[in-house]
Formats: sequence, structure tokens, C-alpha cells
Amino acid sequence: MKVGFIGLGTMGAFMAANLQNAGHELVIHDVRREAGANRLSAGAAWADSPKAVAEQSDIIFTSLPGPKEVEPVVFGADGILAGVKPGAAYFDLSTNSQALVRRFAEALAEKGAFGFDAPVSGGPKGAESGKLAIWVGGDRAVFDRCKPVLDAFGDQARYIGPIGTATVAKLVHNMAGYAMQTVMAEVFSMGVKAGMDPLELWAAIRQGATGRKRTFDRVADQFLIDKYDPPAFALKLAHKDVSLAVNMGRDLGVPMRLCNLTLEDINEALNRGWENLDSRAPMKLQLERAGVTIACDPAAVQAVLDADKVG
Repeated sequence: MKVGFIGLGTMGAFMAANLQNAGHELVIHDVRREAGANRLSAGAAWADSPKAVAEQSDIIFTSLPGPKEVEPVVFGADGILAGVKPGAAYFDLSTNSQALVRRFAEALAEKGAFGFDAPVSGGPKGAESGKLAIWVGGDRAVFDRCKPVLDAFGDQARYIGPIGTATVAKLVHNMAGYAMQTVMAEVFSMGVKAGMDPLELWAAIRQGATGRKRTFDRVADQFLIDKYDPPAFALKLAHKDVSLAVNMGRDLGVPMRLCNLTLEDINEALNRGWENLDSRAPMKLQLERAGVTIACDPAAVQAVLDADKVG
């Protein structure tokens, strides 16, 4: 297969290099031709527009900053849509909007081609090493056909579901990360103001229950399977711990906005009579607010966890 790659910035340059290193014939384009110099010297072909890339490629990738860059690359007069071949597959590796990825998938389908949202996670180091998660939404059969190409630059290429679902996964992942970083800033500032050396604080807490378990694995035991009884750690005990931490922050004059919101949720859960349920029970309040239900099959959840152990 001939592979087209558009967008040779920090992430794209590494992913394109790994595709080329895996032996794929590459056609490249970027707003700056000099960004493709290394790939050209290694034998890639240059295309003067996204349209020209699409005309020559069986699989097309874009790695761009976001929706405002992706839209003209796909829909512009010299865009991918103007040159795409029937049967071709287009994977947008950017973090995009659901509305745009659905729109380009529909437009491509009218030309007999296939569109995928395929955001990546792993940062520049992962892009360079090939240790990238690639979450893909679109046609399953075409994904399966293209997966060997995806495997050239990512070690965790995973089909998520229909078009748009991979974008959801990426936004959930990133939003969780930035929300957690805000909480980390709150609690570390409290710990340091209370007299701890930041390095010693970090070295200590990373060995605790929260530090040792993978972040998203923490929702497996109670939240995903909707089972809070019997508790692993009772909510009334968590209330005591969070109250002590918030009071410490107050005594030290440290703003604790998200931690105070956490305490408010725990108080609401206690008022529901959930004190003897698991400490994750307040998560049910958000599900109520959102009007959604989460109750996964415990065996299916365990199968995902077990798959990591096998890998």
C-alpha cells in the first residue's frame, strides 16, 4: 500500500519516520516543505497539496493541531476529498471534534472511501518509540485491513466503535488527565506548605494505594460494575480523611477548590445514607446528574484487565 502523510510536526514527523522505517512507500505534505526534509532524504515523495497526497495514496494520515486545521485539509479545493480514490482509507490522528469527523466520514463515503477518527496518545516520546495508543472509530473491516500499517507506528492500535467514538475516548482521557493535574497541584501545594519537601512527598505517596494502581483501573472494581457493597473502604472513613485534608488546607490558607467540591459530593452521599457503601459511591451522583447508567459485566471488565497481563 502507498501511504500518504500530512502534517509533519512534533508528533507527525516521528510517526511518518516509523512508517517509512517499516518499509512503507510514503507520500508526504506539510505547510512547510522543510518539515519533510528528513523523510524526503530517506526516499519519500513530496506532494504539493493534500489533494495530491490523496490521489497517490491507499491510506492517508493527517496529524494536525485540531479541527480548524483539519477542515481545510479535507474539504478545501485542494483537499483530501478532492483527490481521494474509491476504497481508500483516511485516518485523522488529530484530536478533533465529533461533528467534524462524522462530517468527513460521510463525505468520503459518498466517494466510496472510508473515514476514521484515530487520535493517538503517548506524546512525542511515544511517537518516536512507537509506543502509542491509537484509538480508532469507523468501519471495522477496513480497520482490520489497515491495522498492520497502524502497527508500524503504534503498539496499541485499538478499534473503539463507529465513527466519532475514538474522539470521545481521547477527550475523556485528556480531560481526566488535566482535571487530575489540577487536583495534584492543590494537594501538593498543601503538602509543601505544611512543611514537606516536595521530592520526599512525591516519593512517599507514589507508593500508596493511589500511586501503585493504574489510574483508570481504579474504576474497575466498583464504578464500572455498579457494585459498592461490600465496601473495600467505607465512605464514612473517606469522609474523615477528606475532611482532615480540607481542614489542613484551610488552616494553612491554601485554596482547595476541587478538594472542597469532592467533600461536598461525599457529604451529599452521606446524606443519602451511603456511609457504609464503598468510598467510590459518590461517583453515582454524577451519573444521576448526567442521566446515564453504567453497569458493565464484571467478567468483561476482568477480561480487559487480564488481557494486559497476557500482553
